[in-house]
Amino acid sequence: MRIGEIAALVGVTTRAVRHYHHVGLLPEPERRPNGYRAYTVRDAVLLARVRRLTELGLGLDEVRDVLADDAGRELAEVLEELDADLARQEAELAERRRRLAVLLAAGPGDGEPVSPALAALLAKAPPTHSPAAAKDREHLTLLDATGAAGEELYAVLGQLAADPAVLALYERLDELADAPADDPRIGPLAEAMVAAVPAVALAAIPADGPVVPGFGEALLAEYAPAQAEVVRRVMAAFTGRGPA
Repeated sequence: MRIGEIAALVGVTTRAVRHYHHVGLLPEPERRPNGYRAYTVRDAVLLARVRRLTELGLGLDEVRDVLADDAGRELAEVLEELDADLARQEAELAERRRRLAVLLAAGPGDGEPVSPALAALLAKAPPTHSPAAAKDREHLTLLDATGAAGEELYAVLGQLAADPAVLALYERLDELADAPADDPRIGPLAEAMVAAVPAVALAAIPADGPVVPGFGEALLAEYAPAQAEVVRRVMAAFTGRGPA
């Protein structure tokens, strides 16, 4: 193969091929008597490997380290790994398309980029204009995006989402929007919220809580003083400590 042919086969530009030669990622092949480089299938596999690694976000120095680990392996082994990489890409693309289909089916303004498990959980919640309930939905969406919460927790929270008593707790939390941080309603509401969570749900909550570093403090900042105190007490009851 000539340089234009190998570039077209792998899906890169001839300029990229020459650059990879220049930085030592792709060895210069032997030239034919007419002066053209003669690329082999192994060269194409190596070039495809470089492209794949750079698409994953690796810098050229990192790519060089990975390729050094591949040195000496049989062509069939490298091809099998490339095939496995493509299979992973296909699975990731299929999952993205499934999530996109959920958004498209929901209609304009109704869908959110959440996992299917969280979408199923949110679908169980009754309609409400509660600001506190809306905040909880946003927080779950954020945790879902970071991967800090999982399907097991969503599954056990499903029974809470459909419980009218939980909506009443949100409404009680809404009533504290203008209350001071020492309002006498804080303690009873926090206790009621903790009591509303079944034991199976508590068992699904990780020991450190379903949070990422700094999330707890950021969450509390979203609430008015009395509301934040309720949430703080609930978080402490679930995790055995204050916010992360």
